[in-house]
Amino acid sequence: MRLVAFDFDGTLSDSEMTVLLGDQCGVAGRMATITERAMNDEISYAESLRERAALLEGLSMDRADDAFAQVRLRPGSAALIDRLNDAGHHTAILTGGFERGVERALDRAGVTVDTLVANRLPASGGHLTGDVTGPLIEGTKDEALESLAADLDIPQSRTVAVGDGANDLPMLEVAGLSIGFLPKSAVRPACDVVVASMDRLGRVFAEHGLLGAER
Repeated sequence: MRLVAFDFDGTLSDSEMTVLLGDQCGVAGRMATITERAMNDEISYAESLRERAALLEGLSMDRADDAFAQVRLRPGSAALIDRLNDAGHHTAILTGGFERGVERALDRAGVTVDTLVANRLPASGGHLTGDVTGPLIEGTKDEALESLAADLDIPQSRTVAVGDGANDLPMLEVAGLSIGFLPKSAVRPACDVVVASMDRLGRVFAEHGLLGAER
């Protein structure tokens, strides 16, 4: 058994949750600018996430749910996760994005992962407060990956990380196999392999013994 940990926004999904949320209150452009700066390692992820959450203050939960309903998995993502699950691996999503959006996308695709580590947007009186809570604000993905591997009694050498942005760097640097999915330029040096599609990712998994070749 291997532990296979995916980033979500930009990796399993080509949606960007904060931008979708920003569309609901007219701040999507500002959201995208902050996100891009963080993914290129120009500002800390924690700082960027708090800035983006603050722009959402007052957004109704109904409109937030409308945004989460638009989150989609990339074509081929669900089938690849199913293959990993069927092969007996422990699948995980480690994301600085939001639990509700990930859950909605997985439910819509009819697929499950064994572990989801994500952040949350608190609400009060039916509206977002502008705050953000969760384990992956100040906490980093290397800590989450190492903790999960220890809980599962899986050696770090048998962990796999797949990500694209600067906040994925910590887990890419400590994983046994580090895969960049259309990675930002600052991320490429930490990747053992770089891929640009779910088909290619599946072939990389097969090449490294995680999956049998598709017939």
